[in-house]
Amino acid sequence: MAGQGFLGIAGLFILAWAFSEDRRAIPWRTVAGGILLQWFLALLLLKVPGATEIFFLLNRGVEALQTATDAGSGFVFGYLGGGAAPFAQIRPGADFILAFRALPLVLTISALSALLFHWGILQRVVMGFAWLLHRSMGVGGALGLGAAVHIFVGMIEAPLLIRPYLARMSRGELFAIMSCGMAGIAGTMMVLYASILGPVIPNALGNILIASLISTPAALAVSALMVPFVPGDAAGQFHLENPPANAVDAIVKGTTDGIGLLVNIIAMLLVLVALMTLVNMALSLLPDIAGAPVTVQRGLGCLFAPLMWGIGMPWHDALIAGTLMGTKTVLTEFVAYLDLAALSGDALAPRSRLMLTYALCGFANFGSLGIMIGGLGVMIPERKEEVIFLASKSILSGTIATCLSGAVVGLL
Repeated sequence: MAGQGFLGIAGLFILAWAFSEDRRAIPWRTVAGGILLQWFLALLLLKVPGATEIFFLLNRGVEALQTATDAGSGFVFGYLGGGAAPFAQIRPGADFILAFRALPLVLTISALSALLFHWGILQRVVMGFAWLLHRSMGVGGALGLGAAVHIFVGMIEAPLLIRPYLARMSRGELFAIMSCGMAGIAGTMMVLYASILGPVIPNALGNILIASLISTPAALAVSALMVPFVPGDAAGQFHLENPPANAVDAIVKGTTDGIGLLVNIIAMLLVLVALMTLVNMALSLLPDIAGAPVTVQRGLGCLFAPLMWGIGMPWHDALIAGTLMGTKTVLTEFVAYLDLAALSGDALAPRSRLMLTYALCGFANFGSLGIMIGGLGVMIPERKEEVIFLASKSILSGTIATCLSGAVVGLL
């Protein structure tokens, strides 16, 4: 298995190198530093007993947040949001309505993260990680800051924090920012995914947080191979537009921002699932293959299965994991995590299930592509054509980075 995993890691870096725009300009210190930093963080966070205990405490925090959110959604939506139902349930679990039970957690986390940002807590954590990136990879300035903040905010919120620098960034630095966005998930979504995976993945929030952390240096290394850049040394600074006046204002603004995110998630899920169903209905006209109908997910699963085998999974597990990677690419990681949580206990080996949790932990999908192009196109309209081209490549770089994380965890 170890040889298989190392072979997969080498293959992923060769794939990134094969898509390089300028192989002679690759900053090899950044690439090597990203690889070493990913391994160092994974060893530290997964193998040091004290770090593991901290993440177990985070899981308890997730349970508290979910309980608190259930109280609010139950009060507002009644039995739709988790309150007592005024009727007897014929089918257990049928009262779970995604939009009213799971997704309201987005609002709670959005408001809480805005409050922590107002108090300066998140900034300290981000600046610490930015310092680590600078010391280990030579990545500094706005790129280092933007990459670090991607751990906690989404692919649009992070560039907003360094918006004054975006227009002056080199092509490679802009691509690196995009790759970090595709290789991670927002802190708002971490808690939501942890609540979904909690029953099937031990220490779910800890693993999702570690995945986001270790995928960031991997994304920088992969992006440096695909679109080389010259690392900067200057220290970056946060630039908040319309900062909140006080803690109450921070909560209000965080909640308001969360509403837009919540509506966007619901709309994207509805439309993507509907469109994919239409495509699969058209494909169902084709003859069955291996006793099952042809679907987009199965097609992408066949493409991803060798990749999942390459990073260290047994072939049987790789077939299932490949299908879920296809679902993630087409329908978002949210749907893929729901499908992963719904698998029977013996469908995947525990090790493969954990590796897949890391490989799925990123925004690299077609829905995010539209969000990224729309958001960055507004922030730097003079570079919109460049954004469109680079955003398409960032799906590949983000997927490679998360698969590298899955391979590293499998080897540990």
